[in-house]
Amino acid sequence: MTKHQRPVLTDPAQLQGATSDSDPMEIVEAAHRTAAAVVGRGRAGDDPQLTDRLVRLVDEVGLSTVAEMWSGRPARSLPGALWRLYLLHEWARRSPQEVGRAFSAGATHADVYRVIAGVAEPPSPDDLVELTRRILQGVFDGDLAVALERAAAFCHVVAVGLADPGAAGEVPREQVQQGARMQSTAEDLQACARLWRSGALV
Repeated sequence: MTKHQRPVLTDPAQLQGATSDSDPMEIVEAAHRTAAAVVGRGRAGDDPQLTDRLVRLVDEVGLSTVAEMWSGRPARSLPGALWRLYLLHEWARRSPQEVGRAFSAGATHADVYRVIAGVAEPPSPDDLVELTRRILQGVFDGDLAVALERAAAFCHVVAVGLADPGAAGEVPREQVQQGARMQSTAEDLQACARLWRSGALV
């Protein structure tokens, strides 16, 4: 796939048919084509209904389809970044209390990142679900690099919160590992924002 290919996606459900290729190279090509198509179609015009459908892509085609399409691509690529943004939003939707606790615990230690993420104070779990939705929406109707930076900031605050022992005095190993993954995701999304600005995020 060349940098200049601009595939057109008319229906988000087309992703379901794009995961049936058995050739590994075809699967790789399809992942980058569909990611470019989803972002390009969403940013091509002012269509709030289409933007809403793209934000709700997981509801349209299922998380497993999105994972099959994009989760195997490098974190610092367009499909890799999209997968992480959708997964972040799904986590906030499915585990709002868990996300809320981690964000609140990290917010007092990561003021700059909390401000960059942009959330009401103090944030409720519903506020954080709405924040991740607005970040995802920004991919299609705003500055994509800013959306990636906001998502990175969100991940950084959560990572700090997961590392906070709180009153317990000790952080469970699984939580430490989850925090490390969130910090890695934050760094990858920041790198993707820089790549997008330089025209190198494909």
